[in-house]
Amino acid sequence: MPFARLASATTATCHMGLGLAAVGRPGYINLGRERDLPSDRTVDALRARTHELLDAAYAQGVRYFDAARSYGRSEEFLADWLRARPEAGDVVVGSKWGYTYTADWRTDAEHHEVKDHSLATYERQRAESAELLGDRLDLYQIHSVTPDSPALTDQKLHTELAEAAGRGLTIGFSTSGPAQADAIRAAMAVTVDGEPLFRTVQSTYNALETSAGPALAEAHDAGLTVIVKEGMANGRLAGPDAPEALRAVARETGMDCDAVALALVLHRPWAGVVLSGAATAAQLASNLHAPAVDLDEDQLARLDALAEEPRAYWERRGQLPWH
Repeated sequence: MPFARLASATTATCHMGLGLAAVGRPGYINLGRERDLPSDRTVDALRARTHELLDAAYAQGVRYFDAARSYGRSEEFLADWLRARPEAGDVVVGSKWGYTYTADWRTDAEHHEVKDHSLATYERQRAESAELLGDRLDLYQIHSVTPDSPALTDQKLHTELAEAAGRGLTIGFSTSGPAQADAIRAAMAVTVDGEPLFRTVQSTYNALETSAGPALAEAHDAGLTVIVKEGMANGRLAGPDAPEALRAVARETGMDCDAVALALVLHRPWAGVVLSGAATAAQLASNLHAPAVDLDEDQLARLDALAEEPRAYWERRGQLPWH
């Protein structure tokens, strides 16, 4: 499977990936976004920013790049970069289906994306992803599975996903919401012809939202590659927005808050790939210091104490404005 290429890598950043949610479209919910991106967020401007980040990430040893159908033009930007960088044949490319981007390149749209986990949406979006990424697509994930998602029970969908897996595509799922652990365990139980369907899981996990941890450990033990998203809690763990306990540990380590926050996630033995959601090259460079952060038991305990009640965390996340 493609993640074996990451497992065999020896660079310090082999367990780091770059997610394109923040740069594939003009609007997103990360804090500080108004400072991170140019005010004139044209397609060409964000294409250039995406390529700048991909270049920087690749040069610093990152080999996993993560897109989605709902991340505006992220697949298109990534495909353009891959065509222009034939030397980047060693990267692993992941994308996701299940949300449709509906903001029409606006930051003030009433709805930025619409969720639909039906077979028809999979077939449409699979064709769209294939047109852009072709055989460079290694991993295709169901986007934001929840315990009530029809994708967990649709046997026709499972059959088509298994057929895609038989042709070499790795099939995974991502999760969101306060019941991530339930969704992970339900997805792990999905089989086709007696074989587990999913080979990867991508979940939100950070110092403030740790509820998926035990289920992610179970997934890792069952042989799934675990990808961690939103390790920065959409900017709540960066710079001036970071809690004082995190700022204190950062001062002790001599690193920035973002590197410490991501180091906490890397410390989990089940974390296969931890995504940076950087929107600037400076943010990316700081994020990629995470593997060098050495946290002692006291520091880990103080960071673990930051965890919030899951429903409160997700309620606050849902209130973050699109910028």
